Amino acid sequence: MFRGKKYQESAKLVDKSKLYDVDEALDLATKTAKAKFDETVELHAKLGVDSRHADQQVRGAIVLPHGTGKTAKVLVFAKGPKADEATAAGADYVGEMDLCEKIQNENWFDFDVVVATPDMMGVVGRLGKVLGPKGLMPSPKAGTVTMDVTKAVNDIKAGKIEYRVDKNNIIHCPIGKASFGKEKLADNFDALMGAIIKAKPSAAKGQYLRSVVVSTTMGPGIKLNPSKLG
Repeated sequence: MFRGKKYQESAKLVDKSKLYDVDEALDLATKTAKAKFDETVELHAKLGVDSRHADQQVRGAIVLPHGTGKTAKVLVFAKGPKADEATAAGADYVGEMDLCEKIQNENWFDFDVVVATPDMMGVVGRLGKVLGPKGLMPSPKAGTVTMDVTKAVNDIKAGKIEYRVDKNNIIHCPIGKASFGKEKLADNFDALMGAIIKAKPSAAKGQYLRSVVVSTTMGPGIKLNPSKLG
């Protein structure tokens, strides 16, 4: 696979055979961010679970102490007073069947997070096939199916992220921007990693954190020592 000159320069800074401590890894991540834009720093954690089993799912949500560096666009499915509440809280789009049809008919996805009141799940359920694969389906576990739409919208705007294992049992999550510096990134990393560890299913056997890697959008992966994180 061809890699650009900047990537190759960044890759020279990383010792592929080494398992880094958190501070060192995040410091290195900020140094490997050489793109012209403010790169996102991402956490990739491979877990010792089998996501095909319902009792080994790892999923939840957390508000990062310093946010993600990006203000998420929020779509809320609600009606009546709850729709007014969502608009007042700063939701970018609020509606019901009209928005459902817009997504279905126009392939419209100009939003990052979907929130719904429980009474709207009948409508939202129709979008399962399109929202599900994109990780956009609202869920009670992530706090995105709720009557408290004000809190949901406020939390998301403050930097709430959802984490969940994919079919390869890996969690991929942003923990901020390279411009945050290592201290803020470390706060966000610790908050997310703490939540992932706390969410360990009782059915999971053996080593829970198999591998943990941080990387920037365009940079190389930096391996952390998982035994120091658990």
